Amino acid sequence: MNREDLAEELRLAVGQLVRAVRTADTMPPGEAAVLGYLDRDGPLTTADVAQRRGVSHQSAAKAVKELLARGLLRTEPHPSDGRKLLLHLTPEGGERLSEERRRRADWLGAAIGDALDPEQRDTLAAAVPLLSRLAEHLKGR
Repeated sequence: MNREDLAEELRLAVGQLVRAVRTADTMPPGEAAVLGYLDRDGPLTTADVAQRRGVSHQSAAKAVKELLARGLLRTEPHPSDGRKLLLHLTPEGGERLSEERRRRADWLGAAIGDALDPEQRDTLAAAVPLLSRLAEHLKGR
């Protein structure tokens, strides 16, 4: 298979997998993404979140507002720009994110066990570092 065909097959398969895994989600994707960014990257502004997600500031602000109302985020003044607020994950927000991640992993793990034989699971395990390396490479573009 040539590189272009492989890229298209991979794009389709990853897209289908992501959409399938999202069916296990109990949070809107935008809200889960905000919690995930704050968990991985630490405090961010709403503008930072919008930029990382590739969405409008208004879209990010809507998700942030919902998460603040539920006590999953808190804000504090930005240390160098008093016009901005930094968003922080609360302990409740961290627990909610952990629950969501556990649910996804359990759901996907069960599917892997049901759909793949041991040799196929080994092949999939060997591919994970390659997919991670590819994702890291793409971040730099």
